[in-house]
Formats: sequence, C-alpha cells, structure tokens
Amino acid sequence: MVSSNFIKSTLGAAVLLASSTVTSAFSATSNGNYVLYWGQNSYGAAGGASSGWQKNLASYCSDSTTDIFVLAFLDVFFSTGSEPALDFANASNNCTTFTGTSMLHCPQIGTDIQTCQSKGKKILLSLGGASGSYGFSSDAQGTAFADQLWNLFGAGSSTTRPFDSAVIDGFDLDIEGGGSTGYAAFVTQMRTHYASDTSKSYYISGAPQCPYPDAYLGAVLNSAWFDFVWVQFYNNYCSVQGGSFNYGTWDTWATQTSVNKNVRIFIGVPGSTSAASSGYVPLAALESTIASTRSTYNSFGGVMMWDASQAYGN
Repeated sequence: MVSSNFIKSTLGAAVLLASSTVTSAFSATSNGNYVLYWGQNSYGAAGGASSGWQKNLASYCSDSTTDIFVLAFLDVFFSTGSEPALDFANASNNCTTFTGTSMLHCPQIGTDIQTCQSKGKKILLSLGGASGSYGFSSDAQGTAFADQLWNLFGAGSSTTRPFDSAVIDGFDLDIEGGGSTGYAAFVTQMRTHYASDTSKSYYISGAPQCPYPDAYLGAVLNSAWFDFVWVQFYNNYCSVQGGSFNYGTWDTWATQTSVNKNVRIFIGVPGSTSAASSGYVPLAALESTIASTRSTYNSFGGVMMWDASQAYGN
C-alpha cells in the first residue's frame, strides 16, 4: 500500500509538513510538493467502491499532505453555444446548469476551492484527459480560449462562472489527443492574464506521457513557460519499474530545453493497482526512487498521484 502520508514523509520532514493538524507548506520551488488529481472518481469507476466513493474536494484538504489539487476535467472546449464543458464524475451531481446554457454551475466545488486555498492548497483546473472533445484549429483560437477561461475561472468576469467567486490558481494541460496547435498560444495569453493580477501567483502545469518527446505536448513544452510538469510514468514502457525509467531525459529537457530553466519535474504514479493499466509502484520501490531522484536531479519537484479516490481508497 502506498499512502499519501508515506509520500510526504519520504520527501522529507525538513521540507514538507507531515502532521495532519498543520496546513501544507507549498512552495513553487520546493523539491517536495505532493500533487493529487481530483474529480474523476476513478476508484469507483474501476469497481473499487460504489459510484459515490469520491468525496467532495474539501474533505481531502483537511489532510496537510497534499500541496496541489488538480481538478479533472474540462474535457470539452467548444460544446453547444461554444461553452466549455466540465466533468467531475459523481461530484457533478451536485451541480446545476446556468439558464439557457450547458455550462455547469457548481457552488459547492467553488466553496471547497476557497476552503482548500485557506489551508494553503493550490487548485488547478486540468484541460483535456483521456477522453473528450478538445483542441484548437489555430493559435488565434487558443488565445481566445485563454481569454474565455480567465473570465470563467480566473480573476476575470462572467455571468456564468462555474465556481462563482472562487478564483483558481492556474491551469493544467493533460492533452492526450488531437494535435498541438494553439496550446503554446493559449499558455502565452494566459500568462498575460496572470501578470494582470498581482494579488497572487498563478501557475501552468503539463502532464505528458513519459516517452520523450510527448506526442501532443512536446512542441508546446519547448515553446511556452511551464511551472510544473508531472510526467505520467505509467501506462508506458518508461514507468518507474522495468528498467526504462527515463527521469534523466526529462531532467535534460528541463535544464537545457525548457523555456523556464527552473521548471519542476514530478514523478507521476498511480494511486493504486486499479488506477492504471500498468506502472503501479510498491512501497519499497517508490521510496527508493524518490530518494535517488531527489538527490540526483535539481529539477525534481515531488510526486503526482492519479487520483485522490485511488490514493485514499488504497
């Protein structure tokens, strides 16, 4: 069993706070952040529990272990009425839609976001996923989409904000289909919006597959500023175990090719055996990998786990 508390303690008490009674010590430059995806109830979907197993977001934020939560997913960019569409599995049951639109209105998630942020957590919204309808036909479309999402989820303004007054801390690109067109333009424009609000820091992350370069994000990662890249070291030949673990390749990209030479690279692993078709890492192997990677590479940022329901269900 691999628990989030184990990850936290393995990454080092000097950097991370393991006590559940103390809020998490997030730092963008830390080499010990812990990231959890939330929103897809994958443990329940895999038959590990009932369809309602995934708890509301705020319930996970009471644990000091996690530093960043990534909400999954905004998986349709242009639905009816050109509105993006959200899917949070069973958590969507608590949402309604704005009158005359298909846009989800999720006040509870908005309240939970603010609760988590009050405890020092960072909340990102992930675009893409393994299924859905997304992608851009041009850079101009990517730029316009950044404007739209800033108004819907950032510090902009809209009458159809899914999370009401809650302002997220950034966006994540988990692009697993379509092409790469428009994403660099999206990131560049979004960072322009970030610069317009000096009240807090905002972030961009990416979740490529471990084979390098990533089929969909490769060119985007080379041409736009990313703060965090949590590499999916699972469902591929280059997982943590098996002899082809290629963190070193990603470190070379981070230090020599990335626009942001201080980008942090995370080891992405499944939260349990049912969270991925391959790549689950037993306790001893994960402990060893974290220790050796952290001591060898300055780019190391921590661990990402898919997903909250799997990690806590395991």
